[in-house]
Amino acid sequence: MAVKASNRAPKNGRGNGRDEHREERTVSNASTAQQVAREESWDAEQDNNIVPLTRAEAEKLFGPNVSRPSRVTPFKVVAAQMVLSLVATLVWWLFYKPPGAAALSAFLGGAICWVPGALFAARLRTLSGAETVMSWVLGEALKMGATIAMFVAIAFWYHEVRWVPLLVTYLIALKTYWIALAWR
Repeated sequence: MAVKASNRAPKNGRGNGRDEHREERTVSNASTAQQVAREESWDAEQDNNIVPLTRAEAEKLFGPNVSRPSRVTPFKVVAAQMVLSLVATLVWWLFYKPPGAAALSAFLGGAICWVPGALFAARLRTLSGAETVMSWVLGEALKMGATIAMFVAIAFWYHEVRWVPLLVTYLIALKTYWIALAWR
């Protein structure tokens, strides 16, 4: 095993307690302090240079509808997820043999997506006006917990589950967010 020269014991036997590398560390600490000071001054320069866009500049960059509120609400997204999951359930019922277990699995896959989304949307409506970052984080945690709980409950208690219809329908309903984003 190779040892750095600076970590070895002195060869000449002079263990007089002097730290020969003290000057190197002092210079290194000073340069680190200078580097931190430069980074902080750079951050301060950046913060001072931020200028918000005027309405005219924003309209020029993003179009005339930039300040119009979105027509897509969380409840519309949940409704679209429900419709897509019901359509996927119908497709699985029509084209999968035997249709019963596949259709139920597909419906449950869609429900795994839209039930937590509906809980999140209802939570947003009850908080109306008091939204903070932490309330959004807690809402997302609730949504993820409900999703995981529903997957686990189906895996343990519904023994005839057809995983392909369940997961495909779940993914179709999950991608509704992207459709809603493009719909804006």
